[in-house]
Amino acid sequence: MIFLGIILSIAAIGFFCWLLFTLAVFALPFFAGLTAGGWAYNTGAGWMGATLIGLVAAGLTLGVGQLLLGIVRPLWARLLIALAFVAPAALAGYHATHGIVKHTMPSETWQLVFSVIGAVAVGVTAFARVTGMAADGPVGRSPAGA
Repeated sequence: MIFLGIILSIAAIGFFCWLLFTLAVFALPFFAGLTAGGWAYNTGAGWMGATLIGLVAAGLTLGVGQLLLGIVRPLWARLLIALAFVAPAALAGYHATHGIVKHTMPSETWQLVFSVIGAVAVGVTAFARVTGMAADGPVGRSPAGA
């Protein structure tokens, strides 16, 4: 029975890590949608209107980000746009990792170390996925335009 518990714990940790890495790119749209939905609810839109406004805000945030990554050409501007998506993902990765390690290790120093490692891992993954969203042009087209 203990063996089954260990296997299920490892599977649960693996599932949540996969989920965290998969959804890291959507941290900024999620936060934007949550903020807009909370604002709408507090101004009297009701739960249905707040949900709709939150979904629209999240979709617009993701869409505008992808559009900007597709049309902006200077590398420094593209890095700033990518950083806007990566920073909330890294912050979420830090807090998710810290939530796990604070229950497994007593040393606060090692909790901080592993939390920072988790934040870096999630940030790098989010950066790779955000830059993957930004295609340079149609498939088969050479960079020189020839």
